[in-house]
Amino acid sequence: MSTSTGDTPTGDATPTDLRAAAADFTWLLNRFATETAGVVDAIAVSSDGLLIAVSELREHADSERLAAIVSGITSLAAGASGNYGLGGLNKVIIDLEGGHVLVSAIGSGAVLGVVTDKEAKLGNIAYEMTVFANRAGAALSPQLVLELKNTVDAGRSRSRPRGRLR
Repeated sequence: MSTSTGDTPTGDATPTDLRAAAADFTWLLNRFATETAGVVDAIAVSSDGLLIAVSELREHADSERLAAIVSGITSLAAGASGNYGLGGLNKVIIDLEGGHVLVSAIGSGAVLGVVTDKEAKLGNIAYEMTVFANRAGAALSPQLVLELKNTVDAGRSRSRPRGRLR
């Protein structure tokens, strides 16, 4: 069975394995978000800018907005890297008046976006982001990223009202 530790080759993963791996990934994200002091929100975004996992700390609509922000930050970092030959993304830290936005590579297919309060200990946050990336990133395959996108989409469609607008 495929797990978030990446024990099974992703090419052999069954739909059940992928669902379990997606649940594990989301559980790890929620655990990171709820157990790391100072975290206000945390999401995972695929390399094509789509939301793949959402912490339970905020409203889903906020997560869509944060995904767009994280995608933009990732694109700017890639531009700087390409222009100056600095290599791949490790972390981006934006220090704002009321808190911080951090973006970190999870694996080749995704990034982690985190919003913190102003009192957050950035060294601790960065360490926990690295721990998350090492645990969750090992399992990220194109198949798992697709499953995570589908899971997020399914959750979003369940929260939308059905029927015609009047």
